[in-house]
Amino acid sequence: MRRFRKLRRFVIEENRLIAPFNEPARDLSILNKPLKIHHADVLDALGGPASVEPPLASIHDLARLAERGDELIVYRDNLYFDEEFFGVFYNQARASGVPCRAALAANDAAWLKYAVPLSRLRPVGDRAPLYYPLDLWYFPDGYAEPHKWQPIPIASDCKEIGYYNVPDSMANLRPAATEGEIARDLDLTHLLTERTCLSIDSWVHLYFANVILGVFSRGKRFEKRVTEHNLLALRMLWRAIVEQKQVLTSSEVVQVGEGTTIDPSAVILGPTTIGRNCAIGPGVVLDNSIIGDNVNIAQGCQIMLSVVGSHCFLPFRAALFMSTIMEYSIIAQNTCIQMGVIGRNSFVGAGTTFTDFNLLPVPLRALNAYDQLEDTGQPVLGSCVGHNARLGSGLVVMPARVVESDVVLFASPERRVINRNVSYEESDHHKVRASIAKQHRRRYPRVAESEEAFLEPW
Repeated sequence: MRRFRKLRRFVIEENRLIAPFNEPARDLSILNKPLKIHHADVLDALGGPASVEPPLASIHDLARLAERGDELIVYRDNLYFDEEFFGVFYNQARASGVPCRAALAANDAAWLKYAVPLSRLRPVGDRAPLYYPLDLWYFPDGYAEPHKWQPIPIASDCKEIGYYNVPDSMANLRPAATEGEIARDLDLTHLLTERTCLSIDSWVHLYFANVILGVFSRGKRFEKRVTEHNLLALRMLWRAIVEQKQVLTSSEVVQVGEGTTIDPSAVILGPTTIGRNCAIGPGVVLDNSIIGDNVNIAQGCQIMLSVVGSHCFLPFRAALFMSTIMEYSIIAQNTCIQMGVIGRNSFVGAGTTFTDFNLLPVPLRALNAYDQLEDTGQPVLGSCVGHNARLGSGLVVMPARVVESDVVLFASPERRVINRNVSYEESDHHKVRASIAKQHRRRYPRVAESEEAFLEPW
């Protein structure tokens, strides 16, 4: 691929804190990697190495920093895009030879289902089809004024995939076409994409980026490559024969890092990536997941369509379904997390259950980019726990609830079912003696506060 003449990359800093983590999107993990590191890796892979530039507050600050003759890439650091998405934009923009701005096609079902809700994206255009402009620009010859920007709407090329059916008597109610009537959502489906882009404005976007448009879509792309490339299918078959394994458990589709030990009774189905120095115990089942470095997964754990960050520990019989666990967290024995997100350095006690099916026919809502509750548009959705949180044993967390960073929850007769959001001010550690409570210091305030944060693990 042809390189930039003189590549310069500029980043627009987005300092809004994402609830309940109370941290900018650039520091949150997507597919086991901080978003800012992911950006660097994608741009290095497709555009080659580039110099580090000072961050921008606005795209218009570029006018005084860029020179004519420079080729520029500018993006806002809360925007997640994978190599496939950026590659399409990069190639089309360079081929055009004019200033370009990436956009999402407004008639694309995946963007309307995952990228638009809860975000600040708004459609523009003089006539149909409309598009949603993104904070991702290409300038071939220094900065150009907005009226010269050419939009490049990009489609996801999504495909609908069902993953289970809900009986009619249990299905979620929704408005029907005729006013005053109701209908039912029976089939739970997702739109898996060939390329992914999301503005991370909510924890729900983080869930989509990791799971639905992450490992789930990765599996769909893998299946497509196998069906379209006979040589790949033959190579997988040959590798499975040599290793005397099933095709989806062979090293062709299961990547294992150096120093990792796997019990012979564990079942690992690809595509799955396991990092270095991990321990996978007896009876573990891993299916289409990403496991970081130095992860300990003890006997009987079940992990499907999930991302487990580095240095995490899952004792026996913990179960993850379509969930994301960030680094240095512990998910204790007999815990079940469905469609949830757990922040870094957090603990979820034994037997705690994160539910995903809404028992009542009401919308599942989450905070949007304007810190207002908005319908997620999802018939099922798990919950989210921030960083440095501690959840006791035996809790039941209802769908779409959030527990803020630094919260401690004790299971008690008064609060065993978490049926509403829990803020730091409601943390149970405030109820104990001050000499004990002060041992749990706040690290992730909602805004800059004078309270000093601990840097060491609690």
